[in-house]
Amino acid sequence: MSKICQVTGKKAVVGNNVSHSKRRTKRKFYPNLFVKKYYLPEEDRWISLKISASGIRLINKKGLTAVLKEAKEKGYILNY
Repeated sequence: MSKICQVTGKKAVVGNNVSHSKRRTKRKFYPNLFVKKYYLPEEDRWISLKISASGIRLINKKGLTAVLKEAKEKGYILNY
């Protein structure tokens, strides 16, 4: 399974490791992902999402159904 947030669409970005002598080698910065279960009262079922820490905060702020609707419109989540 890929390391992409299903709510915000965050994924790994490429950067450099910089040593003391300023020699640069490629590396990846991964998002802070968690697998979390949420209860959907409208459909009376549990869903499992792979979301970032900022995605969890977004769900706490806006609510689960609103965030899932936005993520589906943007194409981050196919079906939940």
